[in-house]
Amino acid sequence: MTFHSTEVIDDSFQAGNLCATDVSASAAGPGTALGDLLVLDLTRILSGPFATMTLADLGADVIKVEQPGTGDDTRQWGPPFQGDEAAYFLSVNRNKRSLAVDLKTAEGLQIVQDLARRADVVVENFRPGTAARLGVGYEDLARENPGLVYASISGYGQTGPDAERAGYDAIAQARSGIMSVTGEADGPPVRVGVSSADLVAGMWATIGILAALHEKQRTGAGQWVDISLLDGSVSWLTYVSSGYFASGEIPKRYGSAHPTIAPYQAFPTADGFVMVAVGNDSLWRKYAAAIGRQDLAEDERFASNPSRVAWRETLIPLLEQVMRTRTTAEWVAVLDAAGVPVGPIQTVDQALRDPQVLARNMVSELVHPTAGPMKVVGCPVRLTRTPPSVRTAPPMLGQETDEILGELGFNADRIRALHMNGAVQ
Repeated sequence: MTFHSTEVIDDSFQAGNLCATDVSASAAGPGTALGDLLVLDLTRILSGPFATMTLADLGADVIKVEQPGTGDDTRQWGPPFQGDEAAYFLSVNRNKRSLAVDLKTAEGLQIVQDLARRADVVVENFRPGTAARLGVGYEDLARENPGLVYASISGYGQTGPDAERAGYDAIAQARSGIMSVTGEADGPPVRVGVSSADLVAGMWATIGILAALHEKQRTGAGQWVDISLLDGSVSWLTYVSSGYFASGEIPKRYGSAHPTIAPYQAFPTADGFVMVAVGNDSLWRKYAAAIGRQDLAEDERFASNPSRVAWRETLIPLLEQVMRTRTTAEWVAVLDAAGVPVGPIQTVDQALRDPQVLARNMVSELVHPTAGPMKVVGCPVRLTRTPPSVRTAPPMLGQETDEILGELGFNADRIRALHMNGAVQ
């Protein structure tokens, strides 16, 4: 059964000079960019499912392989639950089909290997070595399908002294240095509020898969994509690491502020907080005038960004005193009118009701067989002819098992026998 999204997806951009080329409607449409790809998803938890959901949003046929009886661990990660499913699981498993098969049985392993021979992509996030022990490692599957793009996501990658260690998001955030620069200056290191190491690994996996598929078009050969949570988080250090390489100074925490730009941070208002981003000296002069402190713009200590950074501890308390005099909404209106980048610091519920977020189709609705009507965060990729689409609700455990086995050529009697001996659910 297919559960369709109520989301309306535009096939063109309303702003800028981008326009779609003249292609027949039958050749392109929502969710068709990767419509010719079969992806075998051996992942669970967050990093892998996030990567495969992105491929599914872009049109790939993603078959999620799960253990009978329990399925993906996150099916039980609650509360909160919606219907019989944990909200965590529902967040990263839409647009997929669930095949519940026991890889530890000969029949179950054979089913997955048969699917892998047909697949364009296999994604797994077991600890290194586990997939090979189960008989679904890269070398096992590529031997039968040399064009296979096989992606592995792990804590530390397939090589190096820590390759076989179990990887967790919080540990990757800690080891990568991300936590050391997150939090208030006088407080302890803080984990990012979402599982950033898992999510960035999922994003890099998607990028690596698409790069490997592109190269395969030229050569016909597949390859192994090796992604680690630690590598991905280190890659996010960007200008923080560059500053260290340049100066030798160990980066520190600045809370919501920026280490090399001022003022560029959150300010308390009369009723909340507002984020102000004064990215250059022209914006500084506009900002000072808008808040009624033109004198600060004329003060030589604050005339340029390097001097404002140097005098940060003097400048920021002066600005905080002014910013407390009006509400967040008032400051947003004043600074918007002055052309100064500004935004309210919204709670999650406010962000998900933001008119701009809604206008960009970043909240979609689906109907789940047990959870009923449900909302999901949409895909942020915008393509003029083949935009991603939110089509089907996250599957129940084994929801498409019989359907997928039928596509492999199994008849009803054989499928029934597999259910009876516990190889599938």
